[in-house]
Amino acid sequence: SHGNKEVFSCRGILLAVQWFWDRGHKDITVFVPSWRKEQPRPDVLITDQYILRDLEKKKILVFTPSRRVGGKRVVCYDDRFIVKLAHESDGIVVSNDTYRDLQSERPEWKRFIEERLLMYSFVNDK
Repeated sequence: SHGNKEVFSCRGILLAVQWFWDRGHKDITVFVPSWRKEQPRPDVLITDQYILRDLEKKKILVFTPSRRVGGKRVVCYDDRFIVKLAHESDGIVVSNDTYRDLQSERPEWKRFIEERLLMYSFVNDK
C-alpha cells in the first residue's frame, strides 16, 4: 500500500521491516513472489528493486517460487507460506489480507489469524 496502488514500493517493505527492527524484533521474514525480481513491465511498476536484493542478502526476505509455463507465469500460493511460518514460530502476520480461505483450511490457523493478524496503513513514510 506504500505505492498507493500505482507502484509496488520496495521502500514500503523496508519501512515496515525497520519499524519492527527498531522495536527489538529481529526475527523478521518478508515473503515476496520471485517474479518481483524481474524487469518491471509498464503496467506493473516497481520502485527501488535493489531493496529486495539487500533484504534477501540479510536473510530477511524470501522469494516465493514462480515459473513460466507456456509463456504464462505460474505462482505458488504464498499466503500458505506466510501463515504457516508465523504459526510455527509463534509470530504475527503483518498484512491487509484476511486469509479467509486459510481460516477454513485448518482450525488452528483460524484462531491464529483472528488473534495474530496485524493490519496496517501508510501515511506517507509512516
